[in-house]
Amino acid sequence: MTASERSLQLIRIAAEAAAEKLADDIIAYDVSDRLVITDAFLLCSASNDRQVRAVVDEIEERLRVQADAKPVRREGEREGRWVLLDYLDIVVHVQHEQDRRFYALERLWKDCPPIQLPESVALAAAQRAHGAEA
Repeated sequence: MTASERSLQLIRIAAEAAAEKLADDIIAYDVSDRLVITDAFLLCSASNDRQVRAVVDEIEERLRVQADAKPVRREGEREGRWVLLDYLDIVVHVQHEQDRRFYALERLWKDCPPIQLPESVALAAAQRAHGAEA
């Protein structure tokens, strides 16, 4: 079983929204063979609590407007360190970069196939990295 086209669409929209708000290390996995509750995970991180919230807000707005999708569950917003957005088809994890390193969700899902994200997501990351070097 592989992630549905709807799940892939939601992942792409969420990844682009996260990139626009300067999220780091944006990756997605097709977890449909491992989990029955969702098709895909999107993981990304931010450097501070305020940015975590900004990324979450942008993802929610874009998915609502572009895909008529609303989360059925939203957890962790009060602390602003790790916010989980559950859209049933996909689950989005936006973590503070320290929590991301500590919990290392990538290790748990590394055996799952990665989902190719839009080129704009990689381009935004490369531009930020290049700007940091200058």
